[in-house]
Amino acid sequence: MSYYPLTSIPDYYGIDALLTEEHKLIRQSIREWVESFVMPQIDQAAQNHTDIPNLMRELGKIGALGPYIPVEYGGSGLDQISYGLIMQELERGDSAVRSAASVQSSLVMFPINEFGSEEQKRKYLPKLAVGEMIGSFGLTEPNHGSDPGSMETYFKDMGDHYLLNGAKMWITNSPLCDIAVVWAKNEEGKVQGLIVERGMEGFTTPETHNKWSLRASKTGELVFNDVKVPKENLLPGVTGLKGPLSCLNSARYGISWGVIGAAIDCYCTAVQYSKERKQFGKPIGSYQLQQKKLAEFLTEITKAQLLCLQLGNLKNAHTATPAQISMAKRNNVKMAIDIARESRQILGGMGIMGEFPMMRHAANLESVITYEGTHDVHLLITGLDITGINAF
Repeated sequence: MSYYPLTSIPDYYGIDALLTEEHKLIRQSIREWVESFVMPQIDQAAQNHTDIPNLMRELGKIGALGPYIPVEYGGSGLDQISYGLIMQELERGDSAVRSAASVQSSLVMFPINEFGSEEQKRKYLPKLAVGEMIGSFGLTEPNHGSDPGSMETYFKDMGDHYLLNGAKMWITNSPLCDIAVVWAKNEEGKVQGLIVERGMEGFTTPETHNKWSLRASKTGELVFNDVKVPKENLLPGVTGLKGPLSCLNSARYGISWGVIGAAIDCYCTAVQYSKERKQFGKPIGSYQLQQKKLAEFLTEITKAQLLCLQLGNLKNAHTATPAQISMAKRNNVKMAIDIARESRQILGGMGIMGEFPMMRHAANLESVITYEGTHDVHLLITGLDITGINAF
């Protein structure tokens, strides 16, 4: 269970005053669900390298899947700040929980809603929204991560269907997925999206084992060996890397909020522990070095909250740029992983125990700082925006 009371979650700059009552109600409902459903079982799931049973349907029940998708397609029609707050509370529970919702929302439902046909929207989105159907996103390949334009997965037009070949790697939910939104090159070398369904001959999803990170999340591959994909499963609304990169922008935005939740979980646990743990006759929170750490944690969390709130306003206004989203993702993940590591030290030896969240969050964030664009690549995106010179 969580080591601290819900009331202790920090809001040092009065940011709640900038949220609507709906925002706060949504955040509170997700927070309570995390406390009651995720916290009692997340340590065991991570220790045993197993996913949380029935997670996607539970996420569907609380409206955490595709919350910004229009109501007519099964979503809640919420704004981008609501989506961010949902991601924050889910990752306070665990990055694996936020990843499940993030992939379903931003990498599967988003492209179907943005680029899909009316038939595709009505066929897939309502089932994805309630967790009846689980989706995955296929972009990264064994040989191509930060350079998706060099992907080798391809499809050919066979007249009455497409023939898909290739492989994708590091795919969240691939062993569980019912469908996969797969990005591949057509015969002209242009990238397009295909909806591949489980059961299509030649489509397999081997699981990736022995992870030290995101252990409560199922990860695997998407392998395509002469898979016949119906022509109606091609996403008609986009051609080129704009398609998958727009999905990543949505996911990166959610991550920038989500990792604040992981940082808050570590910070609040460290504050509580520092007040109760005594050494040399007094609480360790009375020592300058520990207060320095806690003050820096709170400062960095507050800066990240303000960064995300303004980015959410820009997203709502449809003016947020990919470079602005990159900045938030890079800054906030680095902030969270630093707090996870340093707060672990406040707990000393107890910080490595499963009863406390630090090591689990720190291990998870080692993946988050790499996926959806690595820390270094996001730095170069900002550098390009500053100088106009491409350093890739």
